[in-house]
Amino acid sequence: MNAGRDRPRRCPGAAGAALVVLAASLAAISPCSRAAETAAPASTPAQPSTPSPAGGGTAEERTEVPLRLFNRTITVFRAPFLGVTPEDRAARTRRTLAEILDKGGPGKVEVRPAPQGNMVMIDGELAIIITPQDTDRLRNQSLEEDTAQAAANLEKVIAETRESRDRSRLLRSAAAASVATAILAFAIWVIWRARGWLVRGLAGLLQRRTAALEVAGARLLKAERVYGVASLLVRGLSWLLVLLFTDRWLSYVFNQFPYTRPWGEGLDDFLLGTVRNIAGGIVKSVPDLVVAVVIFLLARGVVAILGPIFDHIEAGRGRLRWLDADSVRPTRRIVNVAVWLFALVMAYPYLPGSQSEAFKGMSVLIGLVITVGGSSVFGQAASGLILMYSRTLRIGDYVRVNEHEGTVVGMGTFTTRIRTGLGEELTLPNGMVLGTVIRNYSRAVKGPGFIVDTTVTIGYDTPWRQVEAMLVEAAKRTPGILADPAPRVFQTGLTDFYPEYRLVCQAIPAEPMPRAVVLSALHTNIQDVFNEYGVQIMSPHYLGDPDSPKVVPKGKWYAAPAAPPDASRS
Repeated sequence: MNAGRDRPRRCPGAAGAALVVLAASLAAISPCSRAAETAAPASTPAQPSTPSPAGGGTAEERTEVPLRLFNRTITVFRAPFLGVTPEDRAARTRRTLAEILDKGGPGKVEVRPAPQGNMVMIDGELAIIITPQDTDRLRNQSLEEDTAQAAANLEKVIAETRESRDRSRLLRSAAAASVATAILAFAIWVIWRARGWLVRGLAGLLQRRTAALEVAGARLLKAERVYGVASLLVRGLSWLLVLLFTDRWLSYVFNQFPYTRPWGEGLDDFLLGTVRNIAGGIVKSVPDLVVAVVIFLLARGVVAILGPIFDHIEAGRGRLRWLDADSVRPTRRIVNVAVWLFALVMAYPYLPGSQSEAFKGMSVLIGLVITVGGSSVFGQAASGLILMYSRTLRIGDYVRVNEHEGTVVGMGTFTTRIRTGLGEELTLPNGMVLGTVIRNYSRAVKGPGFIVDTTVTIGYDTPWRQVEAMLVEAAKRTPGILADPAPRVFQTGLTDFYPEYRLVCQAIPAEPMPRAVVLSALHTNIQDVFNEYGVQIMSPHYLGDPDSPKVVPKGKWYAAPAAPPDASRS
């Protein structure tokens, strides 16, 4: 048989069909020529096979050589047979198939068993022999399954070979491809024309929806940003539609022609396989997702059940042995965080994608962040919990921390807020508060209020009883200082120059003045009382007796520009 009979005949009418179809259609018809049929077979890299006397071959000698005809893989030879390598088997079988198909018989395919394997026959002639060593071991396929698949593929090749010789069929396919191309071009034109209208419509919708989103009177999303977001969304959607339509167009055009039909089937399998994988993944993850949702709902239920208990204790209507109104807030936070963390740990294995590399990488990143920056954070949190549960501080206490003095207005996990009487609010780290001496002026008082104290130094020549009486009188004149308990004076030191007197009294917080205002009024009254009785205050140091007593006569108390209280009211 001459060389012209080693392959199917050329496809008549291919040149005429190529005039009405795009490049994909032209590529679909032209491979029916002689050069396409004689293309070298592709083989997967493997170790060279050495024929064995039995015609088999070990696992190391297995080489996969696909048998291709008319752009379709019929079967794969994986082992030598009777000393013939898989490459030679594929080449000889291809020539045999071409000769049989050239005869133009009915093309009946049947399978017959043989001692060496299974024989695939065409019109009673041997076309392919498949041995047990040719089976796909990776997919655990049997010899019968491989043979049946090869027979089905061979039937497709015979039908497509006949179709490639049908000029009228090729012309109809070219016309259908041309119509599909026109529809694709029209669809792309419509998408591109509709983009501007969609951008304006979506931008208007987003602007109406986000008009109320404001922070401190400023809109979060400005008009140009809304338009940019809408334009980006519409562009992404348009490109997605164009790619989807193009994929469907390619699949349709490829399926119109026998030679390119395997490519179209590959596109269909890819798209359907992707959709199938996504849908299958969603369906498979539904039971696990339901379990995770149930765990989170149980956690929410536990938090909701404990909420009224915490509210009852925080409102002062009850208490537990280990929980009172001062520690209920941090306890609520700790319990809520513990419940949700426990729920997250329990639900993590059921979350979709929890076993993926992305989740594992995120876990490593979170662990690294906690390790690097968590020491100081957890230290501050531990200090805050110690302050709360040791009841060292309470909201409303007047305290002094280092040189900072004021009323405790907030106690958080990481910081403590103190409001001074000078219009300042100080935020102190809990670690610093816990690590220093805290003076609490509210804890030891009788009833509500806070302690007010001040120190003066008076010379030894002034009777101490007179000094104490003047300090008590100054305290009684000060608004906001309570008469019960009565103010008390302590002599805290007998220095080289003078005794030190410390006045301690209690003020009530109901007065509309902070401690700084009360203390300032007390200092003014102390000066007034000492001036009235002609006793000079020897602070800060006593060096010698002056020529005249250093007191301010009452007539000069309101020297210009000061004005008496009555004058200021008038």
